Amino acid sequence: MREGAFITLTNGFKDKLFRLAKRLLVSNEEAEDATQEVLLKLWKNKSKMAEYKNVEAFAMTMTKNYCYDKLKAKETGNLKIVHSNYKDEQPSLQRQVEARDSLDWVGKIMDNLPEQQRMIIQLRDIEQYNNPEIAEMLGINETAVRVALSRGRKKIREALLKKHNYGVV
Repeated sequence: MREGAFITLTNGFKDKLFRLAKRLLVSNEEAEDATQEVLLKLWKNKSKMAEYKNVEAFAMTMTKNYCYDKLKAKETGNLKIVHSNYKDEQPSLQRQVEARDSLDWVGKIMDNLPEQQRMIIQLRDIEQYNNPEIAEMLGINETAVRVALSRGRKKIREALLKKHNYGVV
């Protein structure tokens, strides 16, 4: 595989690798390093790329594992996933404040979800992967993905409703 073909192949998903790394590592610099390391590993093993059914899923799995290794090395037990790529055209100031507050709450709620539910929600709802791809990336079956996604969304929904209905009789 030549450099041009590799760049064309990886350009389609390198932003997704960065976003996943950023969600896990929080820091922009560490996420950039993780993305670069994964792309470098892919480049070094370019001769084996034809063996993989889905190079993007393989790269996402590599990114996830690399980030987990980095977190273990730092001995940090708390992973943060924050949804910060929300954009709205030009809402009123009140809507902006409410939206920001809701996103902050979703981030806080997601921080309290079990790791697997948090990762599945990240991949499905933010990165837009489908259930079979998520199952392949995480090494679990599709039913487990659907169940974890449903339970995670339910917890987020209940917590948001509880927060928004606070004080309402």
